[in-house]
Order: sequence, then structure tokens, then C-alpha cells
Amino acid sequence: MQNENLTFNDLPQVVAQLRDEVMGMRAMLTRQQVESSKPVKENRHKPMTVEEAIEYTHIPRGTMYMKLEDGTIPATKPGRRWILYQDELDKWLETKRRNVVPLTADEENAAILASHKRKPNKSSRQTDPIVEPSKSNEHETI
Repeated sequence: MQNENLTFNDLPQVVAQLRDEVMGMRAMLTRQQVESSKPVKENRHKPMTVEEAIEYTHIPRGTMYMKLEDGTIPATKPGRRWILYQDELDKWLETKRRNVVPLTADEENAAILASHKRKPNKSSRQTDPIVEPSKSNEHETI
């Protein structure tokens, strides 16, 4: 399309270029629509009551109040009622997980072996009698 004087023989090549450009623009518009339709991250820092937190975490009521009183669960009590925030609860739950990263089979076996405390075999104990120091050393003179 650099030539302004087009001939009939140039028509198939020009149509192919136009088709390629249209397909490229269509792909670009599709990408932009997909990117713009991505959901906006919702605000997780919203206040919750204890009842809502119990429903959200599935922690029993007594346990929840016990952990609120001793300060284990992050919350505030500006008056008579507790206020918890969902994002803080999520962070607290994540830090309380036992295995944050899945262990490999070798790591699991090592952890199991390390956690089992075995009694030593009787045969492996030292059976030599205890020898007392001789009394002759006490009377030596210097």
C-alpha cells in the first residue's frame, strides 16, 4: 500500500494486507476487552461482628471468645462489642497453618522419624560396672 497507483494485478496482495490488519485489530480489541473485564479486587478490609467471623471461620463460639480475650485473634473492642476485619482474619488463619508448603515424601519421612522418640535397646546400653577411684591416690604426698 506504499504505492498510490494500484493496478488490478496488485488487488489480491492489497486485500491480503488489509485482512491481516483487520485480524490484528480484532485480536487487540479482544485482548483489551478481556483485560478490562477482569474483576476488580474487592475490599477485604471490612469490619465484621463476632457472629460473622464465626460463620466465616467456622470456629466454635466459645473458642472464638476465648481467643479474642487472650489476644490470639486480631480484633478491637472500642466499646462493648468486638470488631474484626476479614483481611486480618485471613492473615491470622494463614500464619496458623501447620504445613504452609507441601512437603516432599523424603521430608515427610524425616519429620516422622524425628518426631518418634524411641527407647534405646537394652543391648546397646553400657553394661560395664562403675569403677571407683582407688583410695591410694588420696594418700600420696607431693
